[in-house]
Amino acid sequence: MSEPVPSDGTVVVIGASLAGLRAAEEIRHEGHTGPVIVVGEEIHAPYDRPPLSKQLLSGKWDVERIHHHTPDALDAIGLEFRLGRRATGLDVDGRSVSLSDGTELAYDGLVIATGAATRNLPGTEGMSNVWMLRTLDDCLGIRADMAAAGAEPRVVVIGAGFIGSEVAATCQGLGAHVTLLEAYHTPLVRVLGDRMGQMCADLHVANGMDLRCDVTIDHLESDPGGPDPVVVCLADGTRLPADVVVVGIGVSPSVGWLEDSGLTLDNGIACDGALFAGDRVVAAGDVANWVRPSTGRSARVEHWTNAAEGGAAAARNLLAGSAVAVPYDPVPFFWSDQYKAKIQMIGLPDAEDEVEVVSGSGTEGRMVALYRSGDRLSGVLAISQPAKLMGYRPLLAAGASFDEALAHGAS
Repeated sequence: MSEPVPSDGTVVVIGASLAGLRAAEEIRHEGHTGPVIVVGEEIHAPYDRPPLSKQLLSGKWDVERIHHHTPDALDAIGLEFRLGRRATGLDVDGRSVSLSDGTELAYDGLVIATGAATRNLPGTEGMSNVWMLRTLDDCLGIRADMAAAGAEPRVVVIGAGFIGSEVAATCQGLGAHVTLLEAYHTPLVRVLGDRMGQMCADLHVANGMDLRCDVTIDHLESDPGGPDPVVVCLADGTRLPADVVVVGIGVSPSVGWLEDSGLTLDNGIACDGALFAGDRVVAAGDVANWVRPSTGRSARVEHWTNAAEGGAAAARNLLAGSAVAVPYDPVPFFWSDQYKAKIQMIGLPDAEDEVEVVSGSGTEGRMVALYRSGDRLSGVLAISQPAKLMGYRPLLAAGASFDEALAHGAS
């Protein structure tokens, strides 16, 4: 049981992320008068990450545009930021957090929104012209290396997931010669399944992308001052010279600092259906692995809307206490902009779920496909059909049958 946080108590938010900022904003919106301290590992004020692989990487947006608030607007919320430092330990019983600068922060309520860290390709640590895209500084570094290479830089993207695919499409749009490498037989197969993964592969090919699947990376060679700054060496002996390499092979929840905290760590921070991880401790965003009330199964969702909605929900429940907490059970939603296509999904289907295309096709560039789990609708995938997609959202929220979804599509 977690008691309500006193209205004048100190709330500490670990993570100056979208989830962390939304939590801090909601705490003030709920009328909390005590200190709200936001700790962030980066030196930057909270900013939006989706543009890093698209508008900011392409140069269509400047850095100021990706920040969630202007400095004056942040000051008006009444938050205290501790940026450029990270949390190193948590004492749940003593209600305190240790920071990398040696300070200890006592709290009456704690929000953990540390997100996830990019997975590194072994052997590439510290290698020049090799990037993983997670932060603003990563994005600016990729842009700088591409600019230094001239008008037609050679870019190799390792991993054809959503981030890798977006980076590849954006770089190609800038005039780069891009090679997109994927370890599986088709992109996004573990998320979308074989059929819709092949649809994503067809989208790349239709846009002239050099997509290579079923490849294994052997190692990377680096020669920053040479004609080929990086060479990606594949297991079959293929050598791919590059000016820039971007590694997009997934992320891992940032929970290393919690190993001795007593919180349950299981693919993130294990939380109940109201996002509580411990006494006066909640988690939100990429790091939260919570029990979805509608399914009874745990889920960890790495999407923008979950960070925004989960941050606010976690804050409300933390302040109110677990006895009156409201279960967190949203309809998951994410999107990915690639080339001229907007790929969107609602729900959280398994890759093995049956898929039926009910409108359009991938080759047409406009499509709606339904995912079926047993006799239930488990998800909806759309390409450039946002209005039709959102028409299915009430059905997913209500736990509609697949037949009901088919009838809706036919109406």
